[in-house]
Amino acid sequence: MVAEDGATGLPDATSLLITADSGGSNSARSRPWKWGLQRFANRTGLMIVVCHFPPRTSKWNKIEYRLLSFNTQNCRGRPLTSLATIISLIGSTRTQTELWVRAELHPRRYPKGRKVPDEEIARLDIQSESFHGEWNYVIRPRLSTAV
Repeated sequence: MVAEDGATGLPDATSLLITADSGGSNSARSRPWKWGLQRFANRTGLMIVVCHFPPRTSKWNKIEYRLLSFNTQNCRGRPLTSLATIISLIGSTRTQTELWVRAELHPRRYPKGRKVPDEEIARLDIQSESFHGEWNYVIRPRLSTAV
């Protein structure tokens, strides 16, 4: 686990694997996503390995797939009247094999439509993998944390 300040619960960790779908703000083409990952890598010193699922295949995300039905059952018939209710219901989801969800509200506001200039993208320390490099890449921490 990585704290907001960049401290990890695994002090000997050197890398972090992220599996992500290919839509929305964390898509493989999202410039702000990659820029944010570079900042995270710089702050934590971790090498970030990213593997995006091909478009329209988020069902391949085994964790999401295993939890979704349990979350649906957990929320069935309960009115979603507030964010607190939603977070409580999601956070109390458990599977038969004791897979569980941690849910919390992150109240920070994020600007919409943020543009990352070409100069910032050029400064990313990103390397595409040989297999589908458009979906699979590594971001290494930079010594200069200007990004």
